[in-house]
Amino acid sequence: MTFDLIIRGGDVYDGSGGPPVVADIAINGDRIVEVGQIDPAVEAGHVLDAAGLAVAPGFINMLSHSYVSILADPRSLSELKQGVTTQIFGEGSSMGPWDLAMRDRFNTNQARFGIEADWLRLSEYLAHCEKRGVSQNVASYIGATTLRIRACGYDDRPPTSKERDLMRGLVAEEMADGALGIGSALIYPPGYFASTDELIELCRAAAPYGGKYISHLRSEGEDLLGALDELLRIAQEAEVRAEVYHLKAIGRMNWPKMQQAIDVLERARSAGIAVSADMYPYTAGGTALAASIPPRFHDGGIDRLLERLADADIRKEVKHAIETSTDRWENLYLGSGGAEGVLILAVKNPELHHLEGHTLAEIGARENADPIDTLIDLVRRDSFIGAGYFIISEDNLRMGLRQPWVSFGSDAASQAAEGVFLETSTHPRSYGTFARVLGTYVRDEGIVPLSEAIRRLTSLPADNLELAGRGRLETGSYADVVVFDPATIADRATFTDPHQYAVGVRDVVVNGVVTLREGEFTGNLSGRALAGRARG
Repeated sequence: MTFDLIIRGGDVYDGSGGPPVVADIAINGDRIVEVGQIDPAVEAGHVLDAAGLAVAPGFINMLSHSYVSILADPRSLSELKQGVTTQIFGEGSSMGPWDLAMRDRFNTNQARFGIEADWLRLSEYLAHCEKRGVSQNVASYIGATTLRIRACGYDDRPPTSKERDLMRGLVAEEMADGALGIGSALIYPPGYFASTDELIELCRAAAPYGGKYISHLRSEGEDLLGALDELLRIAQEAEVRAEVYHLKAIGRMNWPKMQQAIDVLERARSAGIAVSADMYPYTAGGTALAASIPPRFHDGGIDRLLERLADADIRKEVKHAIETSTDRWENLYLGSGGAEGVLILAVKNPELHHLEGHTLAEIGARENADPIDTLIDLVRRDSFIGAGYFIISEDNLRMGLRQPWVSFGSDAASQAAEGVFLETSTHPRSYGTFARVLGTYVRDEGIVPLSEAIRRLTSLPADNLELAGRGRLETGSYADVVVFDPATIADRATFTDPHQYAVGVRDVVVNGVVTLREGEFTGNLSGRALAGRARG
C-alpha cells in the first residue's frame, strides 16, 4: 500500500480536546485515511517528519476580512504561516448579493489592487476564489448590511414590504447555494439602521437551510447586556444558532460588564439556546476612524456624511455628540479613553501616510488643534482611514479566553510583508492572532491548556458552522493539517511594526496538499469554497 502523503511521528492533537498521541497520519487525495502507527516501510509520495512537533487540524478563522486581500494575493501568507486553513467571511458586509451599482462601487474602491469583480452573487464570488486559486478554504455568511444596501440603499428608514421580499428572496437563493447564514455589524451604518424585527425576518429566511446568525452586537459598551438580549431574541424567534463576534466590553466604565455578559451567555446555553462567541487576543480593536462619528450623520452614505462635516453647524453637533457619553450609539472615541487611545493604523490618502502609528492626541498636539476637530478633519480628508481603538481590558481578555465556547477570529485581512501591503500599516492581528493565542496565552501564561486551545481553533468552530469533515484529525476527515512547534510559536507583529510574520508553524496541508513546507509557501493553491448545511 502507498499513500500520497504521510505525516510521521508527531504529537497528534485530534481536535477533540483530548491529550496528544504520538502517531502517523496517512493521506490519500484530500482525505485522511489512517491515523496510528504506520509501518516505516510503507511508501508515500511525500513524507513530513513531525517528530517532536504538534500536529493538529488546520485552524479556522471565525472572523476574517480577507475577502479582498486573497484576490490581490491568494497566498494569504500572514494567516497561512499561523496554520490557518479556513477563513470565514461576512461581518455585516459580504461579497454579494450585489446589484450593478454595488459592483461598480467595489471595483472603483479596489482599483489600487487591480481587482475587478465580474460576479454579483456571493456564491459566484466563492466559486471565483476556488477557480482562481486560494491557499485556504473560504466560506461566508450573507452580510445583513449588504442586503440592506441592495434593498434600501444607505437610508435610515425601514424597508418597504417589497424591499423585505427582495431581501428574503436573496437570502433563500444564497443559502441554497451554500451561505452559512446571516452576519450583522450593528454599530456601523447602514447596518445600524436595521431593526430587530428586520434581522429576525432575515434569519427566518435562512433557518430552513440550516442558517446561523452571527453578530457584531449593537453595543459592546453602554448597552452590552441589552445588545446580548437582542441577539438571543433573534436566535430564539428565528430558531437559529447564534454567535457573538469578538466578545468584549469596551471602555473602562464598562469593563465590569464582561463577567455579566459571560453570565448571560452561560444562562442562555444552560437553557438550551445554541449560542457561542469568538475573540481576538488584543486589547485594541480596529475599524474605520469614521466609525467614531454617530450613525445618524451617515444617513444617505459617505458622500452625505462628508457634506454634513463641511457644514459648520452640523460639525458642532458631531463634536458635541462624540464628547458626550450615551447608550444610543457606540462611542468608540470615549470607549478608548479619548484621543490618547485612538491610533491611526492605515490611510488611503498618500498625503497622510506620515500619520500612521500616531495617536489622535499626538496629531492634535502637533497641529495645536482639538483632537475631536482633528478626527473630523482627518475623516474629511480620507474617509477610509483605519484606526486602532484601545478599548479592552487585559483581564477581561483573559476571562473571555478561558470560556470553553469561545473560538478565535482575527477580525482582519490577510497580508503579505511585501508589495502593495507595505504601502499602509495595519493592525498586528493580521499577522499574529492565532500564534498569539498559542504562544502568549497558552504556553506563556497557561490561560488554556494546549489541547483545549486546539479544540477551540478547530472542531469547535467546525461544529458550530456545520462544516462536515473539517476540524478533526480522524479517518475520513478532510486533510487540513498544521504542524507546529508549541515551544516556539509566537507572534512578532506590533502596532509600530505590524508587517512581521509569526514564527513556529512549519508545515500546513490544505485538502491533502502541502501548502507550507518548512515555513515556506510551496506554490500550491488548494483551498476550496466551503458550503453550509444546505449544500454541504
